[in-house]
Amino acid sequence: MAQIMRQLGYATKGSNPLFIARHMSVMAKVLRYGEFGEPAKVLQLQEEPVPDPKQGEVLIKTLGAPINPADINTIQGKYPVKPAFPAVGGNECVGEVVAIGGGGSSSLKVGDRVVPFATGLGTWRSHAIYSANQLMKVPANIGVAEAATITVNPCTGYRMLKDFVKLKPGDTVIQNGANSACGQAIIQLCRAWNVECVGIVRDRPEFGQLKDYLKGLGAAEILTEEELRTTKLFKDGIFRKPKLALNCVGGKNALELSRQLDQAGVMVTYGGMSREPVTVPTASLIFKDLRFVGFWMTRWTKENAGSPLRTEMFNELFGLIDRGALKAPAHEMISFENYTTAVTNALNIQGFVGKKYIFQF
Repeated sequence: MAQIMRQLGYATKGSNPLFIARHMSVMAKVLRYGEFGEPAKVLQLQEEPVPDPKQGEVLIKTLGAPINPADINTIQGKYPVKPAFPAVGGNECVGEVVAIGGGGSSSLKVGDRVVPFATGLGTWRSHAIYSANQLMKVPANIGVAEAATITVNPCTGYRMLKDFVKLKPGDTVIQNGANSACGQAIIQLCRAWNVECVGIVRDRPEFGQLKDYLKGLGAAEILTEEELRTTKLFKDGIFRKPKLALNCVGGKNALELSRQLDQAGVMVTYGGMSREPVTVPTASLIFKDLRFVGFWMTRWTKENAGSPLRTEMFNELFGLIDRGALKAPAHEMISFENYTTAVTNALNIQGFVGKKYIFQF
């Protein structure tokens, strides 16, 4: 460890690094933007020296940072959260602790892998200084892709499955956008909890391959949007009528989804990829007693930052990853320097509902 730390520019004493020691001008690569617009046009890759971590601060080297739809929407100025300029892109990452300021931390040590425990920190950078209380230690056996993507999509799926309907083994959940990163997490969580998950995706030439892939993750059935309109899966009792519908598309697709819900079922909307409103027939409210609610993971995180529910959630997610029951979404690791290609591809519809791009450093 001492040799590694000397190579990184840290003073050492014997075999133990001095956490308060000055490091030798580590240069961070940072993706910044000073105005809203299309990411490929407004993002700029810059270099800057990293200061010494102060008391209560930690210096990390980023290992992986994903590109999420919300990251793209934020840069475009279309997301509810508007950052102050100049801003750094990204909300998720996994990094390795390389220095701790002010004599160390009781909870973290050099070599630990960590993920940000807060939102809006700007994670598209090769090195960063964070407050120790903004970071959560990740078990060493968790892969880079799984750790880098843990705080948004798996958590979103987890909360929606836990917080709106009391699901029991054998119950059915129906979701659109089933091949999104969140959709893939929902499928795997349902399988782990013995809940049937029926997924809806847009029709495409490679639908058969996609269907096989999602059923391999644990989906009970995968339908196209067209098949959803005429399906008899629930009418004929092949699956129980869904008690919970998860909507990230909106428009007509969400309407068809709601028609499959059981009496007193709940639709949770957490996205609107079609950019069309969710319409609710009056009969659904009066005669079927359906409920239509929204969910935003950022709000939940802020309201539950110190809640035991959050600790319980991460412990269960890490346990599922450890035993292979929860894997990272279909993804591609891409060099940070190739950010233009990455953010351009992420703008395509396949980028939003298919492969996840993860920066590697």
